[in-house]
Amino acid sequence: MNMKKLTAGLLCAAALLSGCAAGNDSGKADADAGDKDTFTVGFDAEFPPYGYKDENGEYTGFDLELAQAVADMEGWELVKQPIDWDAKDMELSSGTIDCIWNGFTMDGREDQYTFSTPYIDNSQVFVVPADSDVKTAEDLAGKNVGVQKDSSALAALESEDNQALTDSFANLTQYGDYNTAFMDLESGGIDAVALDVGVADYQLSNRAGAFRKLEKPLSSEVYAIGFLKGNDELKDKVQADVYKLYDDGTVNKLADKYGLTDFIVVDQYRADKAD
Repeated sequence: MNMKKLTAGLLCAAALLSGCAAGNDSGKADADAGDKDTFTVGFDAEFPPYGYKDENGEYTGFDLELAQAVADMEGWELVKQPIDWDAKDMELSSGTIDCIWNGFTMDGREDQYTFSTPYIDNSQVFVVPADSDVKTAEDLAGKNVGVQKDSSALAALESEDNQALTDSFANLTQYGDYNTAFMDLESGGIDAVALDVGVADYQLSNRAGAFRKLEKPLSSEVYAIGFLKGNDELKDKVQADVYKLYDDGTVNKLADKYGLTDFIVVDQYRADKAD
């Protein structure tokens, strides 16, 4: 009888302890923050050359390979998490992802996230069919223009500086991804696409002679890795590793592989060498 009471008591105590642990998940997450074994990167799966699915069905790209190199240095398992770009804030705040690392523009968002220092200098450009009569942005008056939802190109087009230009378009169509936008551009559904120059160059190189970009950029910006506001511990660790990967040549090797060599600006923004 006493043994039964003892067993029941132990079970109740275990249940109480389990309940306390369940009610303190956030504390456990905080405690584990410095002892990670996975690194979950949120990315747009249709944003080459930074993140996309290759011909073998594997997620790859400049940012994902660089994130893999960081994970390898730390002994983490890299989790590549495709996200809807317009849901990126929810994914980050809920803890589904550790960071946004996929051609993520820092300009204008400095107070919304904890950012690494910039690593890519980027511009927004227009791409048109190779045989288009459009030579400058002003020639897009009365034309149908495409852009990705919640993108830097959209922000540039909606800015006060470009209001007159955007107002001159017949339509501004927002797409979930740029692959769909380029399909519409190729079929004549739209007359131009506004997008990041790195993505534009990738599309031009993979669609030989089909498109060209306008010479004058729409705007300029920089890319950085975005972490949840206040997560300086993880940001500092990843940042230090990126510096080391730059110093050992890995960053430039990947940039050369993905045609981004001219856009790397790690040294330009780094104040001090990583230890």
